[in-house]
Amino acid sequence: MSKAMVVSVHNPNQASYRAYVTGFLLSLACTLLAYSLTVNHVLSQNWAIALVVATLAIIQAITQLVLFLHLGKETKPRLKLVVFGFMITVVLILVGGSIWIMHNLNHRMFLPSQIDKYMKQQDDSGL
Repeated sequence: MSKAMVVSVHNPNQASYRAYVTGFLLSLACTLLAYSLTVNHVLSQNWAIALVVATLAIIQAITQLVLFLHLGKETKPRLKLVVFGFMITVVLILVGGSIWIMHNLNHRMFLPSQIDKYMKQQDDSGL
């Protein structure tokens, strides 16, 4: 009876180990491919690089969700789905807010000639 228990305990661990190794290799491949595409300028247009890197990012996210976090294999998937949806909302707010702030900073940024003019006006006003 102990041999049957060892076999039944051993199979889930082996499957879990295989999933972790597969997930690691897929994630590593996506990361290295995205890095090599951007560093070596394989694609000549920026929108094509952005599209390929975004696609690789989505593939890597799905890989990590399924193979590392085992999303979809839990006993209460509705609760996990709500938590996942909230996490996506927070990430979108953070990324969207960061892009909005960077766009506004870039729009409001002065040119060096404008900075010199402003500094001269401040000196002339006696401050």
